[in-house]
Amino acid sequence: MRFLRCFPLQPCGAGTIFRPSDNRRNPTIARRPHNAPPSRDTGPRVNDRIRAPEVRLIGAEGENIGVVPPARAMALAGEAGLDLVEISPNATPPVCKIMDFGKFKYEQQKREAEARKKQKTIEIKEIKFRPNTDTHDYDVKMRSVQKFLGEGDKVKVTLRFKGREMAHQQLGMELLNRVAADVEEIGKIENMPKLEGRQMVMMIAPR
Repeated sequence: MRFLRCFPLQPCGAGTIFRPSDNRRNPTIARRPHNAPPSRDTGPRVNDRIRAPEVRLIGAEGENIGVVPPARAMALAGEAGLDLVEISPNATPPVCKIMDFGKFKYEQQKREAEARKKQKTIEIKEIKFRPNTDTHDYDVKMRSVQKFLGEGDKVKVTLRFKGREMAHQQLGMELLNRVAADVEEIGKIENMPKLEGRQMVMMIAPR
């Protein structure tokens, strides 16, 4: 008589995967990740993206053409080699204009860049000179002055006198006038050079 040997059942560890004995696999269903942001369009609707049944059309020269179907509006835009752009989507009916959309986007981005530039906090950078600053040091300092002005910051130019140099204030004035002339295209003198104690100070603002 034979006896079958029994083995204790082993618990399944984490991550154990059971598959059907016939090795068939279920088809994979692609799903959008639950945390993926929904796609969204930015900017105005253009050409065939305009879905309203009718639109109030403004011509390329600003003339009021009237209320027409979008297909008619797009045909007129196509004849002019331009785009149909929805400029007032909440109006009834929506207002569309015939224009060069690429140029419109460029001008819009340019205006936004100008607005960001105006919102920038203006800082005051200080560059120090001496009456006897040599040509190399002068060029290095002037590159810094031009860089700061180009970034929209003001520059305080300080020229300090030591010891007997106070007797040669005209040298300091000549150097500051040279600085003012070299930044004339990108900066404007906000405060003319003036003596404050043992130093001359001049303030330059970006144009």
